[in-house]
Amino acid sequence: MPEEQMAATPPGTGERRPRPAARPLDTVDEAIVRLLRHDGRASVRSVAERVHISRANAYARINRLVEDGVIRGFTARVDHERAGRGASAYVTLKIVQDSWRSVKEELERLPGAAHIALVSGDFDVLLLVHTADNRELRDLVLTRIQAIPGVIGTHTLLVFEETDLLPEPP
Repeated sequence: MPEEQMAATPPGTGERRPRPAARPLDTVDEAIVRLLRHDGRASVRSVAERVHISRANAYARINRLVEDGVIRGFTARVDHERAGRGASAYVTLKIVQDSWRSVKEELERLPGAAHIALVSGDFDVLLLVHTADNRELRDLVLTRIQAIPGVIGTHTLLVFEETDLLPEPP
């Protein structure tokens, strides 16, 4: 079974299990996802009331969305500047052909790595990092990222301001 059709089981087990094929969400599931993206701490009762379904139905739908891999977790939105990581940058990487998996594994271990994407165009990888300051950013790029086997070159784009786009709650 292709890797993209496998889902990890509980953390730490290392096991993988098949996950259902992707399917379109109905309007209720879309409303639940939108609400939880806006407030991941919303109670099942609150979700049920806001999308006009029973608590049991809301609970079952949320569990199914998690099991199907639609909802991948519930996280906090962090103000990186207030958390002492005020220097953010997108780092573009050119990598050796067929090195994506090994490069990605190394990038995932980097302190401050927030998002990694394999992309098309003039570069191969787009990496978002948050560091304490420009000195730490420079060290991260010049000594850690450029030393990863398979990385041919990098280009760093400083972020001056960020805005998280959140859906309007239903």
